[in-house]
Amino acid sequence: MTTKQAQYNIGGMSCSFCAETINKAYGRTDGVEDVDVSLAHEELLVEYDDERLSEAVVKDVVRDLGYTIRDPDKEKRFEQQQAELEEGKRHLSISGIAAIVSLGLMTVMVARNGWNVFAETDQQWMWYGSLGLALVTMFWPGRYIKEKAWQSLKRGIFNQHVLLEAGAFAGLAGGFLGWFVFTGEGFPVVHFFVVSTFITTYHVLSGYTSLIVRTRASRAVNDLMDLQPNTARRVAEDGDVEEVAVDELAVGDRVRVKPGENVPTDGEVLEGESAVDESVATGESAPVDKGPGDELVGGSVTETGMLLFEVTATGDDAFLNQVARQIEEARAMKPDIVQMADRILKYFVPGVLSISAAAFLFWVIVPAVFPGTVLGTGAQFETAAFAALAVLVLGYPCALGMATPLALIRGGGEAARNGILMRSGDAFQVFQDVDHVVLDKTGTITEGEPAVDTVVGIDDHAEVDVLRTAASAEAFSEHPLAAAILDHADEHDVSFPDPEAFDSVTGKGVTATIDGDDVLVGKPGWLEAEGIDLAVAEEVIERLQGKGLTTVGVVVRDAEDTSERSSGDRTEPRGGAVVGLVGIGDEIKPDATATIDRMRERAMTPVMITGDNERTAQAVADEIGIERVMADVLPDDKREEVEKIQDEGGRVAMVGDGINDAPALTQADIGVAIGAGTDIAIESADVVLMGERLGGVMDAHGIAETSYRKTKQNLIAAFSFNGLGVAAAVTGLVHPVFAMLAMAGSVTLVLANSFAGQLLSGEGIKTDFFVETVDAGEFERSEAADTEAGSEASATA
Repeated sequence: MTTKQAQYNIGGMSCSFCAETINKAYGRTDGVEDVDVSLAHEELLVEYDDERLSEAVVKDVVRDLGYTIRDPDKEKRFEQQQAELEEGKRHLSISGIAAIVSLGLMTVMVARNGWNVFAETDQQWMWYGSLGLALVTMFWPGRYIKEKAWQSLKRGIFNQHVLLEAGAFAGLAGGFLGWFVFTGEGFPVVHFFVVSTFITTYHVLSGYTSLIVRTRASRAVNDLMDLQPNTARRVAEDGDVEEVAVDELAVGDRVRVKPGENVPTDGEVLEGESAVDESVATGESAPVDKGPGDELVGGSVTETGMLLFEVTATGDDAFLNQVARQIEEARAMKPDIVQMADRILKYFVPGVLSISAAAFLFWVIVPAVFPGTVLGTGAQFETAAFAALAVLVLGYPCALGMATPLALIRGGGEAARNGILMRSGDAFQVFQDVDHVVLDKTGTITEGEPAVDTVVGIDDHAEVDVLRTAASAEAFSEHPLAAAILDHADEHDVSFPDPEAFDSVTGKGVTATIDGDDVLVGKPGWLEAEGIDLAVAEEVIERLQGKGLTTVGVVVRDAEDTSERSSGDRTEPRGGAVVGLVGIGDEIKPDATATIDRMRERAMTPVMITGDNERTAQAVADEIGIERVMADVLPDDKREEVEKIQDEGGRVAMVGDGINDAPALTQADIGVAIGAGTDIAIESADVVLMGERLGGVMDAHGIAETSYRKTKQNLIAAFSFNGLGVAAAVTGLVHPVFAMLAMAGSVTLVLANSFAGQLLSGEGIKTDFFVETVDAGEFERSEAADTEAGSEASATA
């Protein structure tokens, strides 16, 4: 046996019932081993035995059900979605006109029979007219519903199409019953035909609006892929330039891009200089100067010069494709509330059909068997027809089927357009319950680009010598603080030798051998643990840390001093002389203070976690208004600190860079990776913020909270209409027209609630993150003080 896997993008699904129907059909197909259907993703994944099934047969299963398989190419797929929208619009126009006219005919009949208005009107023409409109609606725009219902019935699957057709044909049957059996007088013939017209029209409407939501959610992917040009100029070794399709590029190819063009894929600059707009990756509108050795992001735009770069990633590994995949995967998420609704839907349609049949039989049999009761004497055919049809109409399940996915699909799509990738279903359900937000300092609260602020020499050591020694020791380090020291040395033309030996101590510092002497550069606490006496530097350390600067000590151990100190049974490290201190600052993000205020307004406790010492950390925390600070925390210990808050009963969102903070992001109830840039494939985060704005955390929280709230409201409304409506319908007292109006109200309410309002509530970005340049004018805040607070934070920093 050989197992194959096939994946298709499916067109024609409108609610959770559609996904369940496809799932059941494949589950009953011999040779299919596993199947997974995602409504939000519009994806079908089938695992099958290719010795028993061909791929053509696998495709025929979903096609026979009345669904379509879209083209695998994303651009063509989007065109097919647009065609589906146009067809849906035509069907809705036809059925909508028929529904309005039939409603007019019913109004005339009500006026004729109730108030003797239009008394001369021949009711036969009203019957013919309403019947004709019902048939046109059911067999023209509603034709695909009958096809799906028939194919489902053949497989023993009872879904929303079966229930809808049962209601539509029951309406026709009720009309004919009154027309030919009761000769129409006093029997609402037109009303029954109108019900058939309206329930078909509302199914067409619900399918069309559901498609609109899903198409809007996928438009972010299409817009994003539009940033990638179709062709690229590949440069051969001999200098010849050949224009090739982007799909033909391979890692190692050399590509030339001219000013004003989009970079076709990720790469590293070999020649040339240019200002590059990287807003697609960072959200920052200001262009970044690029030169040899710098990284280029696919989709970014060169502005001022020509570049020659070497391709470093193509296909699915390239930045644009990774983001597109993340957006699509985000649409396939299923929080617990959606899974619960799906479980209920499995039994919903059979239950409604059974209740409808039981209600009809009850009103036909019981009054005949027990005459003279309040139920009447003899078979109550009109009441039975009312009860059966009203149950079918009020049990129409599409409102329930659309209740859970629509708001979440819209939320995921709107988040994606604003540079927020909701990678987990829990992001919607759990984020709203978060009461603690743990923020990593460097790169999250601050810009993540530390720079040397102060160099201080101790005991007459010159500042330039201190900088030279520190730069030499850090020459092989990749730590951001090391980069700051090296950049400062370069800016001041301070030359330094490479160390003869080098070792890094994670989260503490480095040791190196320079000109035969041992050099230690790192945190004061670590230096003291290494036996260094810092008494001579304590005053300077306190002053630097009081300014919120990360303080790095520079210690030299004389090569001739090989002595060690004994203390009891242990040997302590030998000492050394502190020759200087380096104070390194990291600018606080402009929106940090305003974001902290927004957290408190939503009853969330902000917590800062950092490897810096208590004094430095507290200085930053005080500036932006954070009261709880966790300092001197090593990267590996952040997870334990998050766990401690959870043990205290807190629901925690951890915000970090997604790399060093991966364990803590995983431990938290919600992990948020900020400023992901090209490192988008962060498996440990539930939410990924493409930009550097700290305010994006609260934007994501707002979208998640609002989307989940709408989902719960939709479910309550749908269950209330369906549950209470069916219970009332079995009494036979609910007129089919009122049942139709109640059903229409249920669907309309769910649709309106899913579409209504802005998910960001006036906060955050109001433009397409991936396509348009984001500048300060496009950031709207809910708080008037946001901009002022951000400016103060920037100025103070």
